[in-house]
Amino acid sequence: MDLFTIVAILTTVCALFAYINYRFVKLPTTIGLMLIALLFSIVILIVGHYNPAVLEGVKGLVSSIDFPQVLLEVLLSFLLFAGALHTDIDLMREQKWTILSFATIGVLLSTFLVGIFFYYLFGALEYQVPFIHCLLLGALISPTDPIAVLGILKKAKVPKNLEIVITGESLFNDGVGVVVFLTILQIATLGPSEVTPGEIGLLFLEEVGGGIVLGLVLGYLTYRLMRSIDHYQTEVLLSLALVMGGYALASALHFSGPLAVVVAGLFIGNRGRTEAMSDATVEYVDKFWELVDEFLNAMLFVLIGLEIVIITFLEDYWLLGLLGIVINLLARWISVSVPILFLRKSANFMPQTPLIMTWGGLRGGISIALALSLPAAMNKDIILTITYCIVIFSILVQGLSLGAVVKRVKVKYNL
Repeated sequence: MDLFTIVAILTTVCALFAYINYRFVKLPTTIGLMLIALLFSIVILIVGHYNPAVLEGVKGLVSSIDFPQVLLEVLLSFLLFAGALHTDIDLMREQKWTILSFATIGVLLSTFLVGIFFYYLFGALEYQVPFIHCLLLGALISPTDPIAVLGILKKAKVPKNLEIVITGESLFNDGVGVVVFLTILQIATLGPSEVTPGEIGLLFLEEVGGGIVLGLVLGYLTYRLMRSIDHYQTEVLLSLALVMGGYALASALHFSGPLAVVVAGLFIGNRGRTEAMSDATVEYVDKFWELVDEFLNAMLFVLIGLEIVIITFLEDYWLLGLLGIVINLLARWISVSVPILFLRKSANFMPQTPLIMTWGGLRGGISIALALSLPAAMNKDIILTITYCIVIFSILVQGLSLGAVVKRVKVKYNL
């Protein structure tokens, strides 16, 4: 099946599911689309028992899509830029140490906690899974997904100062999380004796530091180009080139593409918006990226729902998946509580911040993409099943109930 046909089918499916959600289901777009796609996939699996040709046709379509490549190399850059473009950098600057702590210490702490918990769980259930593979699971499931988080926060009415912390954390911790994942994957592939601490530090510095610097440089250059003209069509095109060209350049230089795009988006969305764009340009840039965000979000969450037709080993490891949900929530609660404990005197945290951040720490497509990218020899089936269960629970259950959790805390503490 050629690329155009695949994109055409996915776009049609997304449009139909979006109509059904808006007309009948009336859930937040991301949640509604994934739920409808998930139910559609379950129906296909049931029909497939009686008519295998139908199931094989859908499997063929979903299998022909390289999910890790589509998300990590195509969708992610656009979605991160769209999210960063509408984030207030002044509010983020006020919470910079809190955001930095959650995006670095929190991710590392969660990675090791999840790895340790699963290592002993696998041992208790007599699964032979090496500790380094458990750490891989911890690394890919620890970062909160900015694509899922940004969409849900708009509906949950989280207090502004906490919303900016969760938003900032989600924008930056996926870049850190991917670097941690790649580092552990390299150790698992080559062996601990072949990877020195210096190499790990250099990789982290190159990926994270290089991504941030590149994002600043490209954001500033694009800002200067926008400031020298007043032509919204060209300025929209420049923002598009910044995302596509910047992400491609970061990949070629082995820098973190997600961090580069986020930093560039924050630059253009704040300084660029106030100093380089006319009111007409701001309106058109916002509308363009809002449309891109909605369309690609729809495609991503429909793909997540459809992936279940090719994860045929869910029935073998569903218990691990359910236990994984509990482990993930526990590790998340500890990993946010520790930074809050040390920052409580300098930062003004609302009551029950660990609870809200734990329940609002949604996982999404990035975790599934990283799990799908694992070699089969690294217990891919088990890790992918656990990851998929956590992501589905995270988006459907946590996403739908986050507003109620926030409301209950506000009522209890008269906020």
